[in-house]
Amino acid sequence: MTASLRLRAAIVSILLLAVFLAAWHLATRSAGPAATMSPEYAKLMGMTATQGKSAMPGPLDVGAKLWEHLKRPFYDNGPNDKGLGIQLGYSIARVMLGYLIAVVIAIPLGFLIGMSPLMSHALDPFIQILKPISPLAWMPLALYTIKDSSLSAIFVIFICSVWPMLINTAFGVASVRKEWINVARTLEVGHLRRAFTVILPAAAPTILTGMRISIGIAWLVIVAAEMLVGGTGIGYFVWNEWNNLSITNVIIAILLIGLVGMALDQILARFARLVTFPE
Repeated sequence: MTASLRLRAAIVSILLLAVFLAAWHLATRSAGPAATMSPEYAKLMGMTATQGKSAMPGPLDVGAKLWEHLKRPFYDNGPNDKGLGIQLGYSIARVMLGYLIAVVIAIPLGFLIGMSPLMSHALDPFIQILKPISPLAWMPLALYTIKDSSLSAIFVIFICSVWPMLINTAFGVASVRKEWINVARTLEVGHLRRAFTVILPAAAPTILTGMRISIGIAWLVIVAAEMLVGGTGIGYFVWNEWNNLSITNVIIAILLIGLVGMALDQILARFARLVTFPE
């Protein structure tokens, strides 16, 4: 991408963001006739509901609340009152642990499947049956057998991360040019050395693509998993703040989830560009 194209894309992105924020601000400032409701329901909905104002916070309210969180990201006032830095830390740690376990299992197994037609045909029925199962469907079984909510969430992350990496690794290994492998055989390069010096560099872009897909799915699933198991994590924070009717904090959490997900994706995209080479 040229510098001129990057600059123009940045300008368009800023303009789109400005339009979105302006529309959001105007939409939340609109007021209607005051609503008549029971005192109990009015207390639940907040004062703005009885005054005819939008109950949805505007961008200025969200920005002010976000600044409060950023000033004290790691405070800990008990089980249900922790800073966003702590909540994100728990979620990222669970994702990284489950994801790394998936890397250790999926990539070697993908190499085996990609290099061996026998193993590819033998394991394909199991992969096709297990792959479509929703990761959250494993949560009750994990909670029953592991009996630990945090470890169960890590197991769910492993389950959702393993399949894109496994399939992409197998596809990348199987797609390596046959003439490259034949040259290695002619030079009497052993199987293990051939895998590391010929197949791995050629399949690396496809493997990194699978890893990039997996990290996105893992970060998506951890939010839902933490809503189910509770305790800590950004998913639990979203659910807890919804129970407290703090829509502002829910919006802030959604924004941070998106930013962290983008950062994780960009890190792996950078690695993918480093191993991609023109043929």
